[in-house]
Amino acid sequence: MTPDTQLITVPVGDQPEDIEAQVYEMIQSFISNPNSLILAVSPANSDLATSEALKLARDVDPEGRRTLLVVSKLDLMDAGTDALEVLLGRVIPVRLGIIGVVNRSQHDINTQKSLEDSLRGEQAFLQRHYPSLAARCGSRYLARTLSRLLMHHIRDCLPELKSRVTALSGQYQARLSGYGQPVEDHSATLLQIVTKFASDYCNTIEGTPRYIQTTELCGGARICYIFHETFGRTLQSIDPLGGLTELDILTAIRNATGPRPALFVPEISFELLVKRQIKRLEEPSLRCVELVHEELQRIIQHCSSYSTQELLRFPKLHDSIVEVVTALLRKRLPVTNEMVHHLVAIELAYINTKHPDFSDAAQVSASVNSQQVVLLCLPSGLSDQACTPQLSGFLYFYAVLAVNSQGHFGLDGGKRWKNDRAVEERAPSSGFGSPSKGQAINLLDTALPPSRRLTTREQRDCEVIQRLIKSYFLIVRKSIQDSVPKAVMHFLVNFVKERLQSELVGQLYKQTLMHQLLVESADTAQQRDEVAHMLEALQKANNIISEIRETHLW
Repeated sequence: MTPDTQLITVPVGDQPEDIEAQVYEMIQSFISNPNSLILAVSPANSDLATSEALKLARDVDPEGRRTLLVVSKLDLMDAGTDALEVLLGRVIPVRLGIIGVVNRSQHDINTQKSLEDSLRGEQAFLQRHYPSLAARCGSRYLARTLSRLLMHHIRDCLPELKSRVTALSGQYQARLSGYGQPVEDHSATLLQIVTKFASDYCNTIEGTPRYIQTTELCGGARICYIFHETFGRTLQSIDPLGGLTELDILTAIRNATGPRPALFVPEISFELLVKRQIKRLEEPSLRCVELVHEELQRIIQHCSSYSTQELLRFPKLHDSIVEVVTALLRKRLPVTNEMVHHLVAIELAYINTKHPDFSDAAQVSASVNSQQVVLLCLPSGLSDQACTPQLSGFLYFYAVLAVNSQGHFGLDGGKRWKNDRAVEERAPSSGFGSPSKGQAINLLDTALPPSRRLTTREQRDCEVIQRLIKSYFLIVRKSIQDSVPKAVMHFLVNFVKERLQSELVGQLYKQTLMHQLLVESADTAQQRDEVAHMLEALQKANNIISEIRETHLW
């Protein structure tokens, strides 16, 4: 019901300064409800065009379907005027009707005029001034009309109200079930919660949780992503020759030959350099372990928030479970890191140049003519019998690559090597150049000048080592990419899955801890009481609605 004539805008006496805003908000809170009826009261001795009651009603009910207009103070209108046009709905039409009434005067109140006398006086006034409308005006007719409108309005709103009450009852019943009943058997309750948490944790890893995330990867799906996307892409992005310059390779070759010039590239230089490259795989492997460990930590929060609602009742139990699982993960982290470190150390311990993939790759990389037979000949001055076709795998690859990369070597009648660059071989460059006149050679400067041009043989040696390193590095990278996820699953993920429940039971299932762990929070107990009262009120409302539907509506 909207107020008569004007809203309170100026605070009087001890009224608050914001009295106007409070009154307006209170009115809006009632009339905004689509299930409410609006009783707009406006005095007959004022212009309806300025009625605030009608204005507020029209804001929330533009078509006037829920509004009933009451024109009061019919007996106070100026002489010679009446409200007939207004009561007939010709000025402002309202769907539910317009009813005129005569209020009790202050004199009637002061003289303690009875209500029955006031009603008879109102009816007499209406018969004198509005005889055609007297039967449809007055306080008695207003009361009957309001009762009829209310009953019909309830009848129209009953189906929706019934649905809303039923839906709310279901929601509050679910909330009440989530809060659970007060704990009676502490032993059974604790064991049930711990078992359920361990099951939800393992199911999240396996991809069979009760609540599946739709916004981001979680649990086992994220671990799979770490293995095959994050870790895999990181390894694939590592350049086999990254950080390795030609100067580094030549320096390693020279240091491996000692005081004697080498006829072939020393195998020890290849091993030294390839180990340096393999060592770069250790850091991303350890980072993979760290990412999986972090995801296993996130699963704890996921299970606490979505899967095991009972933990919200017992904050101490929740904190204890988190502490136990975190300690278990923390204990397994160094073991897993050590195993991953061993996987890299194993690759560094033995460079298997007889690996089938390495041999095949070397042959494919080096052989341009697979039918060509290569003989290794010693320096000139020795007999042809000094040539032998029996070479080690590493030297054979080097010899084949040396011939194919130059394209100038061949056999003279199957006996001797011919070299189109005999002059270069007879007078090999020292690599430092001849000193100009007046320039002395610094005999203490043994480092390779980084800017000088490599000789043909140095370029060839670098290519040999680079191809070998790349071929073997790819083999080791493939092995690490396969073995690290397996190690993480065995030493960390599967270990935690298999021992999680036993660890929780062993740490928490103790008589001295049960009562402490199963103490409910004050908020949970209060919320349970509030939900229980609300559920009771909804059940009463449902009963009332059922009774109304069975009652005859006038």
